[in-house]
Amino acid sequence: MGLRIIGGELKGKKLYTVPGTLIRPTADRLRESIFNILFYLVKGAVVLDLFAGTGALGIEALSRGAKSAVFIDNNKKALSVVEHNIQSCAVDSRSQIIRWNIVKNLNCIKSVDSKFNLVFMDPPYNKGLIEPSLINLYDSGSLGKDACIIVEHTPFEPVPGDCKQFELADQRKYGKTLISFIKPKYMYS
Repeated sequence: MGLRIIGGELKGKKLYTVPGTLIRPTADRLRESIFNILFYLVKGAVVLDLFAGTGALGIEALSRGAKSAVFIDNNKKALSVVEHNIQSCAVDSRSQIIRWNIVKNLNCIKSVDSKFNLVFMDPPYNKGLIEPSLINLYDSGSLGKDACIIVEHTPFEPVPGDCKQFELADQRKYGKTLISFIKPKYMYS
């Protein structure tokens, strides 16, 4: 099964993937569901795609009118595929790729000029990466007003309920996958 852009100016464009099981790209149907929920947030958004994998989520956002996207992953093969997909879709002028260990910190995005208002986070399942990544994202000070963070995960690794920096705004189940929509708490004070 091929990976494609679902909507926007690049609709139908094929994306490259990493051979094997190392990278688990978000399925087309699931991406379509996510973007149907987020449609009002995407136009003009500054996007951060954490654990970018193939870059499908960030490129989908660019296709649908996002202003720019930063793609971060720590895997060389994944970043090579992200770069290839960005060039193939001709969105390189609105994209930035960073190789970084997201769980260590996110100091790499402190220098990005704009604040992120749409963040996609699709970490490897059941590895304990959600909470430290969320904390590092918060600590980076790079979230914009009314930011929305979308986390793809399994029910076996729920979004931490005691993470004081964030609150769960919505959660949807698609087969064996949960999609959590998270808002930073400081945006409300």
